[in-house]
Amino acid sequence: MLQLPESSSCERTLASVEEAYERCREITAEYSKTFYLGTMLMSPPKRRAIWAIYVWCRRTDELVDGPAAHLTTNETLDQWEEQLEKIFVGHPHDDLDVALVDTLERFDLDIQPFRDMIDGQRMDLYRSRYETFEELELYCYRVAGTVGLMSTTVMGTESRLRSAPWDDPSATPPIEEAIALGIANQLTNILRDVGEDARRGRIYLPMEDLARFDYTEEDLIKGVIDERWKALMSFQIERARKFYALAERGISALSEDARLPVWSALMMYSQILDMIERNGYDNFQKRAFVSGRKKMMSLPIAWLRAKVL
Repeated sequence: MLQLPESSSCERTLASVEEAYERCREITAEYSKTFYLGTMLMSPPKRRAIWAIYVWCRRTDELVDGPAAHLTTNETLDQWEEQLEKIFVGHPHDDLDVALVDTLERFDLDIQPFRDMIDGQRMDLYRSRYETFEELELYCYRVAGTVGLMSTTVMGTESRLRSAPWDDPSATPPIEEAIALGIANQLTNILRDVGEDARRGRIYLPMEDLARFDYTEEDLIKGVIDERWKALMSFQIERARKFYALAERGISALSEDARLPVWSALMMYSQILDMIERNGYDNFQKRAFVSGRKKMMSLPIAWLRAKVL
């Protein structure tokens, strides 16, 4: 369980950089197996940095979605943001911060996406419904699109040889595409966890979409699966796939050693949508997951796409 560390007036010796990264690796491997598999395809410096970022993001998320979330207030998040600012000037508070401080020394990360993520957690403190997709999209950007921005900085970009006359000679970092991948992943989480979230009193599906398919909030809480629900889920899945398609267009701009990991992670995670469909849209009683065998089968295709797209 990850919690906000308590302040202490007593100085103590923090973990070494290697120990801190190893702990980040263990946490990433334990809590996000698909994501971890993708990181193992990166160069060692980049994978360690991604582990450090993942752990900070997970700790941030657990402040409002973890076992001790009932204790979290706006003041808690203010304290967490103050701790973030100290990390960015080289002052770790605890062992896990040590890895992130080292990452910041190696990669030119901007603090704003980290702050935006904290703002996303603030939304979870006072919101359990979203009226429009535009409102939900902002939430998805803050809690997940920000991860795309952080990760792209670590992965790096590079110019590729261009031979087609329609290629733009002024390559720019794939910012929009990086954000799109984060949003796609978060929408996938929302669809996978819709039943679990409803039992906790949270509905992330936009209210306007429920109304569009004549499906009520009460139906969702009861877990009603009928033609209305299937049409609603099909609509949501198609929306998520559009974000994945947008994200795909930016992968070729990444550094060569980052393309395979990103293709692999994107393909593996997007397959959760396929599993929801295969389960007959029963994401109330059946948790959609992708088997290890199916994940491994994605790797040759991901490798080919990383080479030619």
